[in-house]
Amino acid sequence: MTSRRIWIGRILSFVPGLFLVADAAMKLAKPAFVVEATVKLGYPESVIVGLGVLLLVCALLYLVPRTAVLGAILLTGYLGGAVATHVRVGDSLFSILLPVVLGALLWGGLLLRDPRVAALFALNRGTEHRTSES
Repeated sequence: MTSRRIWIGRILSFVPGLFLVADAAMKLAKPAFVVEATVKLGYPESVIVGLGVLLLVCALLYLVPRTAVLGAILLTGYLGGAVATHVRVGDSLFSILLPVVLGALLWGGLLLRDPRVAALFALNRGTEHRTSES
């Protein structure tokens, strides 16, 4: 992996990571607009702090290189729930696509900065997938 590719991956990872940490912090602080938005989405106020803790743990796991893959998997589930919630309440296309874009940035950044993930997706040069014929 080239140094340039790794740095691009780090930047792509940092952007959604920072956004998700900030979102988690807002859930933990529970300002009125967060409570209002959460209730509008059909969730009781009592779950906001729990969602914030969950999101913070997942985002921190993602930002630490050693646990980044686990964090990405957990955040994919979290963001999938966000998409489902916005679809269920009939939110705008932007609200539905934002978690999808964040997920794509998470995985794209991880793919560029982690050779194990790149190998998993067989995007390394020289890696060929051959099938045996019977």
